[in-house]
Amino acid sequence: MAATRSAQVGVGVRGAARARGGVRRLPRSTPEEQGVDPCALSATLDALLRQPELHSLMVLRRGHVVAEGWAAPFGPERRHQLFSLSKSVTSTAVGLAAAEGLLTVDDRVVDLLGVPEREGGHLGELRVRHLLTMTTGHDTDPSQAVFSAADWVQAFLDQPLSHRPGTHFVYNTAATYVLSAIVQRLTGQRVLGWLRPRLLAPLGITGATWERSPQGIDTGGSGLSLRTEDVAAFGQLYLQDGVWQGHRLLPEGWVAEATRFQVPNGDPVTGGDWWQGYGYQFWRCRHGAYRGDGAFGQYCVVLPEQDAVVVMTSGLAEMQAPLDALWDHLLPGLHDEPLAPDPDGRAALQRRLGELRLDPPTGRDTTVTGAHLAGRTVAFGANALGVTHAVLDAGEEEDRIAVRAGRRTWTLRAGHREPVAQSVRLAPRAPSAALVSGTWTGPDVYLLTVRYPETPFVWTVQLEVSGESVTVSPSVNVAFGATRLPVLTGTLAGGG
Repeated sequence: MAATRSAQVGVGVRGAARARGGVRRLPRSTPEEQGVDPCALSATLDALLRQPELHSLMVLRRGHVVAEGWAAPFGPERRHQLFSLSKSVTSTAVGLAAAEGLLTVDDRVVDLLGVPEREGGHLGELRVRHLLTMTTGHDTDPSQAVFSAADWVQAFLDQPLSHRPGTHFVYNTAATYVLSAIVQRLTGQRVLGWLRPRLLAPLGITGATWERSPQGIDTGGSGLSLRTEDVAAFGQLYLQDGVWQGHRLLPEGWVAEATRFQVPNGDPVTGGDWWQGYGYQFWRCRHGAYRGDGAFGQYCVVLPEQDAVVVMTSGLAEMQAPLDALWDHLLPGLHDEPLAPDPDGRAALQRRLGELRLDPPTGRDTTVTGAHLAGRTVAFGANALGVTHAVLDAGEEEDRIAVRAGRRTWTLRAGHREPVAQSVRLAPRAPSAALVSGTWTGPDVYLLTVRYPETPFVWTVQLEVSGESVTVSPSVNVAFGATRLPVLTGTLAGGG
């Protein structure tokens, strides 16, 4: 989908939505019919848009979608990386395995994995519930050490447990991976396959993907990609105590157990929504809510007392502000009774949703501005990225940029008016489906934009020419580490 297309929006569609490839399956309603003030929804959206990169928003009240929007190039048919929101789905797989008698939350991890108990240490005390509640006994998060090893389960078991399991909370993505490994060992299926007939198919979720470890095990703590409405259906299932269209999908009592305050994880007074306690791979929130969430702004917030679900996908670094927007603006707009129709307020909301756009930067006519660089090779000195040469050829509709790194040469097609869809992998294990655009923002400054529209990530590469010298500054909007990569310096040579 080109970034210049209008945002996908929805407000005030009554009745059950038509299913289309598993995308639209929840009933739609006007906000007022479900007791939601459309002006409160607009205020919530305005607050969310003060943060960068809101990709999608869906608000449900009493099981009906009352507001939805996607910023082009995002849309209802696109999957989105969920990062740690995946953990809540893995927890659900554990609940379903327990319902079928394959395990209990009090089973020992060593027994379920079929490994011998070791003398000394606390490994023999480690139970499934400790993996679920992030109270494994590790003093610090072992995930980096685990995921850099060849065998992730073995590496997890090799990490020392400084505390007795159940006594010390530390966020631990590797623990969720071990839950995934346990489910796969007991069922003979990947978690994704185990969930398909039990959870995904009944909710109308199709096309889900999950990254895997070197051993072929779903990563569990991250790596799941779903559509916005898929996540909304998942949240609604939890709001309905595991019952969907009159059929119980989750075992009775699981939702209450998984989402309640299981363990403390910090000071609830000063810690905002991050220290309200932790359940089974669900965060407790203020106002009686709970949520699954993932890095860079992937949210599924369930408000049982208000009979509401809010789903967001994003590309942002600060994650408390969106939750504050819900409490400050949405919560006061939820009423017990239907509201009088407010066509003006609803129209304003529709207009705000229609403004959700993430177009790439535009600048000057590249065929004129970049003529002095066209076809000339830039030779780079030694750099951490291993890039040795690059050539930019300007065109009327798109530019072609050839980059050589070692023995490999790859070419980007950068659109001027609309991004060009192509396969580009700028980081290991990253998705490759990208939208690429390029423009001269000044006589000697070229800006390349690479957006991965099923992820939070946008890469920008600024190329600046000064005489015969060229400086290339790459960066990414959000990252677990630095967002700015090493700057490359080069010299203009002859034609490419």
